[in-house]
Amino acid sequence: MRLSDEKITHMTHVVLKGLIDKGAIFLLTEEGQLRRQMRRVIVNELKIAKDIDELVQTKLLSYSKKIIEGSPEWDVLYHKFFHEELAKKGRT
Repeated sequence: MRLSDEKITHMTHVVLKGLIDKGAIFLLTEEGQLRRQMRRVIVNELKIAKDIDELVQTKLLSYSKKIIEGSPEWDVLYHKFFHEELAKKGRT
C-alpha cells in the first residue's frame, strides 16, 4: 500500500493524540521526536508489505498453471503465501 507523506504524517498526529487523550501513554520525550519515530516504523512496515507483495505476485505468476489474478484461487494462494512470508520475517 502506498501512502503519501501527508497521510503518514496525519496518521502519526491522530494516533499520538488519541493515545495521549486516552491516557494510554505518558510522554517522556518531545512529541515531534516520537512522531518521527512512528513515521519511520510506518514507512518501514509499508516497505516490507510492498516487498512481500511483489515476491508473492512473482511466485504466483511463475506457476505453470495460469492462475487468473483476482480469481478465488489467486486470492486464497496470495493470502496464504503473503502470511507465510510475514511469518518468515517475524511479522505475524
